[in-house]
Amino acid sequence: MSLKIVNHDITEMATDVIVNAANCQLLAGGGVCGAIFRKAGFEQMTAACQSLAPITTGEAVITPGFQLKAKAVIHAVGPVYRDGHHHEKELLVNAYHQSLQLASDYHFSSIAFPVISSGIYGYPYNEALQIAVDTIRKFLKNHDMEVFLVIYKK
Repeated sequence: MSLKIVNHDITEMATDVIVNAANCQLLAGGGVCGAIFRKAGFEQMTAACQSLAPITTGEAVITPGFQLKAKAVIHAVGPVYRDGHHHEKELLVNAYHQSLQLASDYHFSSIAFPVISSGIYGYPYNEALQIAVDTIRKFLKNHDMEVFLVIYKK
């Protein structure tokens, strides 16, 4: 269907599913991750994630959305950026692709992503954004889904 880049708060997106930029232990963190846990219901999200953890970098899993507007949350682990020579790009592509595939497997028609790994994981923002756009566009060539890439700037 389409890819739209929007300036919005991902926790307020009314898509079928939103993506959490997660850590391998699926613990509440700072930034997007912490905001999603708080808005969804901290205890409920923590309990749901405990049964799925740990996961590896590049992997994604799904939980209910609880109190979020979204029906579900896909928790995707992007790479910590070192120098670009430790498979960071491949791992980031995998995180997006696995998230999109999970959404498709669950028959969701809309999904919202943050720019994974571009916060505390240190991935250069413009590069991370381009990888997201390229990976999503490639997926959309063969799948019918509305995808939002959410940029949050106050």
